[in-house]
Amino acid sequence: MTRTTTATTAGDRTAYLVLGMHRSGTSAAAQLLALAGADLPANLMPGDEHNAKGYFEPWKIAMFNDERLTAGGGAWDDLFGFPYGEMGRREERAWLNRGIDIFREEYGEARHPLLKDPRVTVLLPFWRTVLADLEIGARCVIPVRHPLAVAGSLARRNGFAPQKSALVWTAYMLAAEAYTRDLPRVFVDYDALLADWRGQIPRIEAAHGAPLPGLTDEAGRKIDAFLTPELRHNAGDGDLAAVPRVGAIVAPVHDWFLAASRDEARDPQVLAKAQADIDVLRDEMGVFIQPLTRDLNAIRAELLDVRQHYEFERGRRAALEAEFDRLRRLEAVVDQVLGES
Repeated sequence: MTRTTTATTAGDRTAYLVLGMHRSGTSAAAQLLALAGADLPANLMPGDEHNAKGYFEPWKIAMFNDERLTAGGGAWDDLFGFPYGEMGRREERAWLNRGIDIFREEYGEARHPLLKDPRVTVLLPFWRTVLADLEIGARCVIPVRHPLAVAGSLARRNGFAPQKSALVWTAYMLAAEAYTRDLPRVFVDYDALLADWRGQIPRIEAAHGAPLPGLTDEAGRKIDAFLTPELRHNAGDGDLAAVPRVGAIVAPVHDWFLAASRDEARDPQVLAKAQADIDVLRDEMGVFIQPLTRDLNAIRAELLDVRQHYEFERGRRAALEAEFDRLRRLEAVVDQVLGES
């Protein structure tokens, strides 16, 4: 499994972007890349009851992304898709400068920054500009998971109806495909990744035109320990076409991306038709649903921000208490030695 990376010139940096819908395997893909040599951010979002092994994403960037989506009139769970909504030049430049600052804070001068936050998918034009300003290239990994498996997970975590989850999954996948056509990218079947991640490595490296930067034998053993069956919380099955109102839109899109994950031929018109169908739904229903989605997302983002700060400070307190206990034990040993001398 040991690999040697190709030589790069000084200052040559390339980010790994994990794109796709929430609960669709992005965390598993991110940890594989991290163990294979990509650089995680400084402030990771901690695990919880929905993802005990962790999310492997920068919580400060996730909060920033929610702010940016809200400022553009959107939300991460927008039913009717994207684009994300550009602003006036000066206002957009201010957001870009903030994005550059937070990216530097999270990654410093890391050679291969690993950026995983599902919101990046629908904000990719923004983040591509940030990376270009920092002179950082990009390689994309896009997990493909059955929309009903995603829906099952989101029903537990967010209380979403299957129709909503399936439609938002479609919007994210359409955005991921449209925004990465000129970038090195690979679509990876989530179930195949869990079943045989080694079988996916040649596809990832071939699509990127470069080996993973640190895929050693030791890294492989760590990946084996991480990619275990309990990551599959919901089975990916069921008849998508039977999902009321949106099944006929979602099913062909899933078939298209599943074919892409197997390197099979597919018709780009399938995705164009799906986007057109979503646009029709937006025209019919968007004025009623999108403002509610935006307002709920703003409240959700604020609550998550408070939670992340709490978890971060709790972890910091635990580390300080552990260090205090260590020093107290060392002090006791020193006192004992001095007392015996």
